[in-house]
Amino acid sequence: MDWDGYAAVLDHSADPATTDCVFVNGHAGEATALTDAEKLEVIKRTRAQIHKDQPLLAGVVPTGIPDALRQAEAAREAGADVAVIFPPEALGGGNANTDAAVRMYERLARELQMPLSHFQFPIASGFGLSTEVMAKVAQIPEVIALKEGSATLLAYDENRRAVKAAAPDTAILPSNFHWFFAQVALGGDGILSGLASLTPGLLKDLWEASEAMDLAAMREANDRLYPVIRAIYGPAPVIDMHTRMKDGLQMLGVIENSAPRLPLLPQSNEVVEGVRRALIAAGMLK
Repeated sequence: MDWDGYAAVLDHSADPATTDCVFVNGHAGEATALTDAEKLEVIKRTRAQIHKDQPLLAGVVPTGIPDALRQAEAAREAGADVAVIFPPEALGGGNANTDAAVRMYERLARELQMPLSHFQFPIASGFGLSTEVMAKVAQIPEVIALKEGSATLLAYDENRRAVKAAAPDTAILPSNFHWFFAQVALGGDGILSGLASLTPGLLKDLWEASEAMDLAAMREANDRLYPVIRAIYGPAPVIDMHTRMKDGLQMLGVIENSAPRLPLLPQSNEVVEGVRRALIAAGMLK
């Protein structure tokens, strides 16, 4: 682990001037490539470095409920304020459209007694909760936020409306990278995205413009974001988006080494050059 580089990424992306909360051990944090001990060290170091008023969210990527309980309890002990629950394998194959997720969250809430957030997967993956199920999950008092990654704009709007009708205080956090502009135009409670590790200022500008109902400022921020979004998320396979973010951080001089851990691979020269051109177009790199 490049801990010096990690500290530099936090300095770049977790400044309270741009960032209200910090989320670690998610997709962009290469959580599935880390050992349990490394994930806990990430939480401890993050909690020690970020501002004391910034809530710390930690990803929980479980195989099932016992694993989710174990991971969440360890994350809380290490300093996490909120456990962000990824869907376990058993929620696939259509099970996410039943009350299985509701009962899972009810049990996690009962046994953990800590704030929880749901990590919504794309609907097409088979792990994304239906609108009806998501609204039920949102009503569980311990569930304070939903990371909305359904990957269709219609699902986002349907879910947002249903959740706000059922549980107005549960935060909806848009996270569909291709539709940041449209999502915040429809409404939300903040942007949660791995892209904030690379472009926190651009996302802040888009969010603040949406809060001010300033369409011209939203379009200006979105035009700066667009080339970066296409360079990071456009090339296949999309899972390499996080490695491309690291390439961008290296270009900005934030980190020295952008190499990912297996099974992720370094990006081609062509893809890396696309990231460079995008950062130049966004005004982030000369």
